[in-house]
Amino acid sequence: MKVNRSIEEINRKIKSGKAVVLTAEEIIGVVEEKGTVKAAEEVDVVTTGTFGPMCSSGVFLNLGHPQPRIKLGEVYLNDVAAYAGIAAVDLYLGATALPPTDPTNLKHPGDFIYGGGHVIEDLVAGKEIRLEASSYGTDCYPLKKIETSFRLDEINEAVLYNPRNAYQNYNVAVNLGDKTIYTYMGILKPKMGNANYSSAGQLSPLFNDPLLKTIGMGTRIFLGGGIGYVAWHGTQHNPSASRDQKGLPEGPAATLALTGDLKQMQPRWLRGLSYLGYGATMQVGVGIPIPILNEEIMGYCAVRDEDIKAPVVDYEKGYPQRESGNLGLVSYADLKSGSISVQGKKVPTASLSSYAGAREIAATLKEWIAKGHFTLTEPAIKLPSADAGISLKPMPQRDPDKGEGTL
Repeated sequence: MKVNRSIEEINRKIKSGKAVVLTAEEIIGVVEEKGTVKAAEEVDVVTTGTFGPMCSSGVFLNLGHPQPRIKLGEVYLNDVAAYAGIAAVDLYLGATALPPTDPTNLKHPGDFIYGGGHVIEDLVAGKEIRLEASSYGTDCYPLKKIETSFRLDEINEAVLYNPRNAYQNYNVAVNLGDKTIYTYMGILKPKMGNANYSSAGQLSPLFNDPLLKTIGMGTRIFLGGGIGYVAWHGTQHNPSASRDQKGLPEGPAATLALTGDLKQMQPRWLRGLSYLGYGATMQVGVGIPIPILNEEIMGYCAVRDEDIKAPVVDYEKGYPQRESGNLGLVSYADLKSGSISVQGKKVPTASLSSYAGAREIAATLKEWIAKGHFTLTEPAIKLPSADAGISLKPMPQRDPDKGEGTL
């Protein structure tokens, strides 16, 4: 390879203000005009971004000890259930957590579901959060009940920890049935009345490093408006998913576990979402810099929407019953055009992910790097890639009283 640079070299250029940084959207035209090798010689970093619903997200909170002390048991934050099975005053609040009364039967315009993602957004916005907690009481933690309120700057630690974010590709959801259905992919009209998808396509981080050659444990990233890190590969990480000749997956594949200090983040980039008839989640802003170590990496970063294909999946029966349900592949260029063709029918499309938000994240990260405020990190450990032999496993289903065998 003609280009061979290290992250250390790139960081020296960043610190001296000489690094050339472009977004994943901007680099496409440069590669088309100058070719991969010349572009790799001229550009040091390509920035990516995505801003979509990421259900597998949440925060660890340490609230500090009241007087007298309490060992938190059943806990609610703004009436939303949090998990307290850690230490005395540590909590984990998931983005999809809900109040004890089930609101997911709401299926009318104007109905609103308030969940964990909304609590996190309110917390980051500096709003007062109501705490209601009970405990069985112990000799060292005698208090059995507490009702109080707190703000983010009044507690000790608040760590965003997201077990699965930044999915590398995802399904395009349709409904082949006769009735409207309510899903985590939004409302799906009967007889393929619409198709919903969720990805930034050519701007999305893992499409620009499809084989995880630069992204690994310890990679510094834009997370929720602050600085975060890749903590590990994410849950349901499936790098062995079917890929095309360019290494691009043709369905849900790699994922990332992400973490960062919630106190540095912004409500603009951590937004609670309400899904009619389904539940709550959170929209998370993620941006990852791709160091251009060689022309191979540059080639990956020149990916275009027309190169990336996603599977169309029936969410009326195929998805819930774990049946195939794959109705074919469509490109992100077609998805973003406003309609796709499925089984000879023209189907209108809509994105659950904000491309405008992804573009803003990539531009913000570009500015941070260009100004020397953000340097790159060498991954401590590479994440399992396509050759790792990892595949997605279903849940075992057997009679727990009889041991082996399926139900």
